[in-house]
Amino acid sequence: MVYMERRELRHDRHTVTLSTDHVVFSPKQPREILAGVVALALDGIIRKTCKDLNIEISDMAVNVDHVHLFVKYPPKYSVSYIAKRLKGRSSRELRKAFPHLKEWCNKSLWAPFCFHGSVGHGWEVVERYIQNQEKPNAKSLCTGSVLKSRV
Repeated sequence: MVYMERRELRHDRHTVTLSTDHVVFSPKQPREILAGVVALALDGIIRKTCKDLNIEISDMAVNVDHVHLFVKYPPKYSVSYIAKRLKGRSSRELRKAFPHLKEWCNKSLWAPFCFHGSVGHGWEVVERYIQNQEKPNAKSLCTGSVLKSRV
């Protein structure tokens, strides 16, 4: 039997929970658009949105064509609600900050679906998986646009 440490559980006013999920979503267009300053901006938008919703990010990886999140969230939210908020806010703010994204994705940046998997006690496996995703290094983030156009 696996025993949980008190700090791993979420203590709210009337509940004690452990709601964790691995969420993956990707842009509508199969382009490598989440690179450079766009990736940095997206990282910040996701972190701010999660903070506003009282969602703890255990791990995150922004790849050029998809995003991985491992989150602990309050029981008042469904995972679909969380994904909708993250995708909606980030789409709106990224397309406003980077007008070239509007050309590729007129109404929404994200595909209308996402993957989510509930994570029980196998946290180490998910964290290791996300940490092994290709992450942009600081040098590539500062050298300008790494965007590729579709041929």
